Amino acid sequence: MEMDSASSVVLRALTQATSQDTAVLKPAEEQLRQWETQPGFYSVLLNIFNNHTLDVNVRWLAVLYFKNGIDRYWRRVAPHALSEEEKTSLRAGLITNFNEPVNQIATQIAVLIAKVARLDCPRQWPELIPILLESVKGQDGLLQHRALLTFYHVTKTLASKRLAQDRRLFQDGFLNAVFERLKQFLECCRQVGIESPCREKLEKTIILYTKVLLDFLEYHPCAFIPLIQRSLEFAVTYVFTPAGEGVTFERFIVQCMNLIKMIVKNDVYKPSKNIEESKPESLEAHKIKTDFFTHPTLTEIGRRLVSHYFLLTEEELTMWEEDPESFAVEETGGDSWKYSLRPCTEVLFLDIFHNYSQTLTPCNVYSTLHRLSFTYFNGQNLKSVFQVICVGIPLSFPYSRYKLIRRRVIWLIGQWISVKFKSDLRPLLYEVILSLMQDPDLVVRIETATTLNFIHNSGSPVDDFEFRTEQFLPYLESIFGLLFQLLQQVTECDTKMQVLHVISCVIERVNTQIRPYVGCLVQYLPLLWKQSEEHNMLRCAILTTLIHLVQGLGAESKNLYPFLLPVIQLSTDVSQPPHVYLLEDGLELWLVTLENSPAITPELLRIFQNMSALLELSSENLRTCFQIINAYLYLSAIEFLQSYGESLCRSFCELLKDITNEGQVQVLKVVEIALKVSPILGAHMFQPLLPAVFRGIVDGERYPVVMSTYLGIMGRVLLQNFSFFSSLLAQMASECNQEMDLLLGSVIEMWVDRMDNITQPERRKLSSLALVSLLPSDNSVIQDKFCGIINISVEALHDVMTEDPETGTFKDCMLMIHFEEPKLSDEEEPPTEQDKRKKLLALEDPVHSVSLQQFVYEKLKAQQALMGDQSFGALMETVDTELVRQLQEFLQAL
Repeated sequence: MEMDSASSVVLRALTQATSQDTAVLKPAEEQLRQWETQPGFYSVLLNIFNNHTLDVNVRWLAVLYFKNGIDRYWRRVAPHALSEEEKTSLRAGLITNFNEPVNQIATQIAVLIAKVARLDCPRQWPELIPILLESVKGQDGLLQHRALLTFYHVTKTLASKRLAQDRRLFQDGFLNAVFERLKQFLECCRQVGIESPCREKLEKTIILYTKVLLDFLEYHPCAFIPLIQRSLEFAVTYVFTPAGEGVTFERFIVQCMNLIKMIVKNDVYKPSKNIEESKPESLEAHKIKTDFFTHPTLTEIGRRLVSHYFLLTEEELTMWEEDPESFAVEETGGDSWKYSLRPCTEVLFLDIFHNYSQTLTPCNVYSTLHRLSFTYFNGQNLKSVFQVICVGIPLSFPYSRYKLIRRRVIWLIGQWISVKFKSDLRPLLYEVILSLMQDPDLVVRIETATTLNFIHNSGSPVDDFEFRTEQFLPYLESIFGLLFQLLQQVTECDTKMQVLHVISCVIERVNTQIRPYVGCLVQYLPLLWKQSEEHNMLRCAILTTLIHLVQGLGAESKNLYPFLLPVIQLSTDVSQPPHVYLLEDGLELWLVTLENSPAITPELLRIFQNMSALLELSSENLRTCFQIINAYLYLSAIEFLQSYGESLCRSFCELLKDITNEGQVQVLKVVEIALKVSPILGAHMFQPLLPAVFRGIVDGERYPVVMSTYLGIMGRVLLQNFSFFSSLLAQMASECNQEMDLLLGSVIEMWVDRMDNITQPERRKLSSLALVSLLPSDNSVIQDKFCGIINISVEALHDVMTEDPETGTFKDCMLMIHFEEPKLSDEEEPPTEQDKRKKLLALEDPVHSVSLQQFVYEKLKAQQALMGDQSFGALMETVDTELVRQLQEFLQAL
């Protein structure tokens, strides 16, 4: 294209392409499409959109055509690719000025430049970044803005590269330069001052750069190892030395602290306990960190954290005085450390403290916090240090001067114990908590309550600090009473939630031993529930407290029903808007209420009306719904099935139409339990489901767990409700147009074949009892399958029979003769009412009440009596001789 004539022709076409008249628009678009592959076309477009005197719409369209052309023709291998000469000229033209007056066009030009940069930077376009940085330093406000805008899009685009070669180039051509660029931008901040209109853009660019480092560290920790040293030097210099004064700003400090934290905590940078098994890159990273975090460096970081960053601002101190609850709960927990300075500072302090506790251990919190200095000790007696921290000078000094220190001390105690803490110090800790729970300052009391919650949740098998109920019991009444007072005193929802969480934790820890002290709480919760009608998250906290309260009260929880049952009713009613927030906790409360209920009540039964709608949801709460149904069956099977059996069966039929294999098993397990607790009524109520179970057995269901459940259900029916089994067999024979005996033979054959699908010993014994219960019989089909029945019996006998070492005889280990109250250790929770019901039910269950050895013996004797010795002998000869030998060994003592 000749440039001058071409410019006027292209300009005319672009002008026509902005027309509203399709007769003018369409030909212009077609002409522009044909020019896309013509040499010089994009140079013309560049001249047009750089000409600020032209119509804005025309310039906008020129930018769009240029931008689309980059995607299609800029790559060297693309058909009709632009020549290298034209691309060189275009790259130069794109960065000659950053003075576009129209914001929308400026943004599109920035995106356009970023697209070229993705393909050409830095090899073919090394001057791009330096020119952008030079433009940012200029005094012209518009120039600075447009350069920063372009720089933002270029950085964002380059960071999105995914090819290994590009990533290496990005790391070498870009990431190493990040630190220099950051220093330059930070110096720009110093020069332009806080009031400059460019300040906000500069800070955004700085944060974008630090985000590049943080993201690279998060997603590519191994590739980041060469940058660890520089990152630590950069972050520590600006945050913990005078170099950052007058330059840094809060968001940048947070980013730098997060960079240090992520390097300190990253598991990839930690060697294995067995050094020889460690990966080389882990050892390399660990050495870099160890060399950097020397004792002097850690001391200085700790000193600056406490003396500078731990200090409360005037705004925070005012907030403490005027709104203590908001101050106490502000920005705690969650991911607040990623964005806010105070939690970020605390989290960094803790991570450094935890990871370098051998080097960095607080010796005297009083001097640390009161004098704003930091000292450390090695090898001193932990107990004496703890006594200084807990009951030494800070806690005995006048309140008015030291409430800030009191709060920080109790916070530090809560963190310290998760690092290294001797269990014999617990009573001393409880004394301190008891004292500070009575502190005049509300913030101190809230912090103390939070610490109590932390220490009760920090213990694990690898910690020295493990909860012992007997150590806490002497303080339980006093501390629980003070927590309840605090719950009443605070007014904000978030604070009440926090205190309720602590109360729940205490109840959970001491379990039934809470009973003498919960009267006040039981009376208060209905009032709090009513007051929190508009605050669903507080209601969730109340539900959690009620869950632990019911577990602690056990059968006594029945006294809570007037309040408890309406709460469950509302929380699990999907027609009520609050269910969106309350459902999960409400279902859990419903379940524990049933598990701890001593007997069914009409009100408890009535709540089940909510269940059909819950089953229709087929949500992640389905498993809990099944547990609730099972709990009703254990609690009062007859009343429950009579009231809800039919509707429940309909819900199950709908569920089974569209459900996973795992979900199908959960449904069928409910049916199995119904048959277990009430063989007659259970079979009657779930009759519509049983033909599918029967067909699944005959067809040889391929999914083993489903087949095992099918056989468990059919075993119950066959063993405990034979008349129903007979009618079901007749029904299925009629449907299949097959003789009953032949169909029964198919069932037995498949049962024997799939016995290996059954892994639970109870179900294996049940299968043996069920099939052996078909004897004695003169039915030729049953006699034909006799060998398989004996095979299953011997397998089950191997499962359940144990040899008495004294007598050398075998006995059925699954027999339960009488109910025994289990002897519990201090750590074990007492059995729930449902546990007791299950135990009593097991005493009546044939699996636990019938000796398989005796049952098989009696059935074989009856078969022998029916057939006569000779015919029975012939029948036994159909069984493998080794099986017969094993059978005789089991039965010889009878």
